[in-house]
Amino acid sequence: MTNPASDSTTSKSPAKDAIVKALATGFWVGYSPITAGTVGSIPPLLIAYFLIGDNLMLLGAIALFTTLLSIWVAGEAEELFGHDSKSIVSDEYAGMFITLLLVPISPTNYLIAFVAFRFFDVIKLWPASAAEKLPRGWGVTLDDVVAGIQANIAVQLTLLALARWF
Repeated sequence: MTNPASDSTTSKSPAKDAIVKALATGFWVGYSPITAGTVGSIPPLLIAYFLIGDNLMLLGAIALFTTLLSIWVAGEAEELFGHDSKSIVSDEYAGMFITLLLVPISPTNYLIAFVAFRFFDVIKLWPASAAEKLPRGWGVTLDDVVAGIQANIAVQLTLLALARWF
């Protein structure tokens, strides 16, 4: 049985559909044939490391902006790709930026943050599992926001423990 919403244009605006597809897929990263969510978490990590650096205000603003944008764009993208499609990775951007808030910049710390975010995003501990049940873009995005918060807490505790031991 085929899914009629699967990557088909259903709105009356091809330009809007193209913008939604670009944003929802993280500029086509979501089309990755291998674990799109994991691959979709890499660009925000690189953006934070190489472009944002230690500018906490900018990282916070980008985390908020990508969260709000993802809520809208993921809701629109569901009409094109189907409910919570794996191609939608705008939520990974939001969750990864949140994970990186207040994490000291270093390759090791960012690797720990990446692994933590992927772990919490996959296992969906409560309240992420509850947030996932929200409608449209809210559910698609807010479970990753919660996973990002959980991952951030885990990273902060891990770094604190490592600092005490080493």
